[in-house]
Amino acid sequence: MRRLDRHGLPLSTTSDLAAGCYREGVDLLLSAWPGAAEALEEAIAADPDFALAHAARARLHAIRAEPAKARERIATAAELVARHGTEREQSHVEVLSLAINGQPARALERALAHADTWPRDVLILSLPLGAFGLFAFSGMADHDQARVDLCERHARHYDANDWWFLTYRGWAHAENGEVSRGRALLQRAYELRKNNANAVHALTHAMFEGGAGEDAETLIAGWLPGYDRAGILHGHIAWHAALVALERGDPERALALYAEHVQPSVSAGMPINVVSDAASLLWRLRAYGHTVPAGLWEPVAAYAGRAFPKAGFAFMDAHLALLEAATGDRSAVERRAEALTSLVEAGTLAAGPVVPAICRAALAFAEEDYAGCVRILAPVAAEVVRIGGSGAQREVVEDTLLVALMRSGEAAKARALLDRRLHHRPSPRDTRWLGLLTP
Repeated sequence: MRRLDRHGLPLSTTSDLAAGCYREGVDLLLSAWPGAAEALEEAIAADPDFALAHAARARLHAIRAEPAKARERIATAAELVARHGTEREQSHVEVLSLAINGQPARALERALAHADTWPRDVLILSLPLGAFGLFAFSGMADHDQARVDLCERHARHYDANDWWFLTYRGWAHAENGEVSRGRALLQRAYELRKNNANAVHALTHAMFEGGAGEDAETLIAGWLPGYDRAGILHGHIAWHAALVALERGDPERALALYAEHVQPSVSAGMPINVVSDAASLLWRLRAYGHTVPAGLWEPVAAYAGRAFPKAGFAFMDAHLALLEAATGDRSAVERRAEALTSLVEAGTLAAGPVVPAICRAALAFAEEDYAGCVRILAPVAAEVVRIGGSGAQREVVEDTLLVALMRSGEAAKARALLDRRLHHRPSPRDTRWLGLLTP
């Protein structure tokens, strides 16, 4: 009797228990729900030779920023799949191995080829699709469109009620500007599986991008208490509620959410989220003219230094520069910008010159050289998308440019940027700012 995954693909295991635990573990992994590690370990205990269970466990280690454990697990999977895996399973493990072992460009190429042959292999199809996926961190300027294209190419292979595919398809459309379509898909995904943090997260994005901040706050307030703090998106989803609070001019609420859910001492999220959420929220508070209480920046900087000791990860470099600039560490920002410039010159930084530019602009802003910030940032503003992440995450850079325009006396340019933003998304904050600039 053949054992199958949830999408009908054969599994090379002799154990019904292992197959069942694997299906559960992958579903929990893809919904960012606690319990995935335990389910996959049960699958491995039931069949120690089950290569795909080891591979999924490796993927989970990678998500949790445990690279040594991820490499060890994927090496085990590779040994096992070479002995008794199918062609699909061998390709599956190969793609994950490339991603885990620091070869993202090759991993993306192989993932796309794999999906063309086995489009229902969801763990592999998921790799290019997230805000931190292979497309987002490829350095591409059109990665939002690339996600949509990939989902639409394979949509015919998925049932209309597949909660996983609805989540990723809806997210792709919402991020690419088709907010209403994306929100409808995501609402359906959420209704089909409420214990799906990825759907709630993506739905929050769609609401935010559509100017429905109150809807996002209501969703988060009603859902987040039922999501264990061990869930990797717990703090990040609370961060979205804090952004909405800032949009409507309520810094006290934003700070309360930060203290309860977002700051490093209370968040069990992925380090990439912990650092970027904390740094960008505190930076926004300061940039918008609110007071950041004493003692908040330093713990974030200490955590970030341990988690990301080297330059070269574009998305994080942008956020680390915000931290360094805000704490007055001019030399650290300059060293980071110089290291990134060297990588650009060597052709090894996919996101390109926009990354060191963001670093230098952040330093100028923090030192109140707003005209200098504008000179650095305005020419590369269209390239910020290349650092990856989501639109909501990258918006902190545009906010920095906008405030710098206002404070350097560039009222006409600030009004033009605000007008464009307000045509994209209703925003009480941007409306207030535009009122201040209107003659």
